[in-house]
Amino acid sequence: MVVIPAVRKRESSRFQALDARLKSSGMTDWYEYYFETVKNRKEKHRWRQAMAQMTRISAAPEDKVPPVREHPSRLFVELTTKCNLSCGMCVKQNGDGGIAEGSMSAETFAGLTPAFPHLDALILNGIGESLIHPRLEEFIRQARKLLPAKASVGFQTNGMLLNDSRAVALVNAGLDLICLSLDAASSDRFRSIRTGGEMSVVESAFSSLKKAKTPNAGRNLKVGIEFVVMKSNLRELPAALRWAARQGATFALVTQLLPYQRGMSSQAAYDTNTAGAISIYKRWKDRALSEGVDISGYPDVFMKYSKTPREQKIVWFVEQMKGNAHSQGIALHLERLFSRDEQWFAMVDGIFEEAQQTAEQEGLDLTLPGTAPRNSRRCEFVEEGGAFVSWNGDVHPCYFLWHRYNCYVGGWEKQVKPWVFGNPAGLDILEVWNSTQYRSFRESVRRYHFPFCFDCGFALCDYVQAEDFEQDCYIESVPCGACLWCTGLFHCLR
Repeated sequence: MVVIPAVRKRESSRFQALDARLKSSGMTDWYEYYFETVKNRKEKHRWRQAMAQMTRISAAPEDKVPPVREHPSRLFVELTTKCNLSCGMCVKQNGDGGIAEGSMSAETFAGLTPAFPHLDALILNGIGESLIHPRLEEFIRQARKLLPAKASVGFQTNGMLLNDSRAVALVNAGLDLICLSLDAASSDRFRSIRTGGEMSVVESAFSSLKKAKTPNAGRNLKVGIEFVVMKSNLRELPAALRWAARQGATFALVTQLLPYQRGMSSQAAYDTNTAGAISIYKRWKDRALSEGVDISGYPDVFMKYSKTPREQKIVWFVEQMKGNAHSQGIALHLERLFSRDEQWFAMVDGIFEEAQQTAEQEGLDLTLPGTAPRNSRRCEFVEEGGAFVSWNGDVHPCYFLWHRYNCYVGGWEKQVKPWVFGNPAGLDILEVWNSTQYRSFRESVRRYHFPFCFDCGFALCDYVQAEDFEQDCYIESVPCGACLWCTGLFHCLR
């Protein structure tokens, strides 16, 4: 059973009637009542709707949301969806054919230029390989003329097409930032992850970039790597960071895996319990053990009508734990907490600590992901003024809602379809950005009134699981409750 976070009660006769039903049952929280008492399917649906209408997680309900930006400050532009590799963790390999292949035209790119004078960063990649686009250097040169002096232009690449002449052309065009994909420290592991790629070619790419930078010392080209953490490559992370730093990398982005295939879900190296829930669970587990009680036996005893003194003590500790979590506004998914692999996550923490030490020794600016979703959510894309443009010109709000795909987290399947707010072919990019619909979306996201679905006992429910989203169980119209990007697990070049 799950305790919902602290809620705000709305004064109404409807709520008072429901609250009276709950109290008369002798139970302590609404989800417990739901699981133990409500059996009829239609009644379940009505009860869920009532909970949604009468309760809401209040991340900061009284805080005023700052005014929305008049211009995007970060533009993520997908030049192509074509790629020369077949990496198993890529959304293009999910097998449903939901990603159409295409490349951005010069006319579509030109339609984005009204936003350039206002940008802090222009990132020229999506899910394809940007070096495939024949006009990459032309687009960089065109953007550099319009961007503020301090703004950066960059992209992420697998590096397979990056040779000496291409590196020089990119630097001369005005490239500031380039991030090479590197998910292993050994050639064999690299080949198994980046199908069609060779680590020796990445080494050559580093060499080409180093040569290209020498005669252009005035251009501060930053070179880094992105490492996608999986169970199969986690142990190679410290060695990969050391290798990259010695090739000339100055920064490293480490991100957790978002599985786009069901078979890849077993490779996820993170916990789907929130960090706050794990902290409370560990504290109460240790407290119980200090008194000779192992609360991990709770799933086997809590439903027993007649309990031994030992079993009663187990239930008492868990109820105290639930109450403690409830008072802090933290939800507990008991089934997942009791089944978490403590040894595995201790090893992950140890490897991340070693990675941090390696980065400090090598002078590498390292960004590590969380090993569990943080409880305080922040959408970096919306907060930092990001907008995402597909190769065909469609404008989207974030990575999560950029493409059509299925993803698999914690055993659940989530269907996602792109959210499109316009296309510069019909509207100016700034008109799209300032449209009523897009502004309203950004304002709603920044209130963070939507639920967090992955610590919910109903998850993933029919409100958010299917791609045709209308509203969540809190009656919010943004499909962000089932997104993990805002919890610190995933990082990208930005």
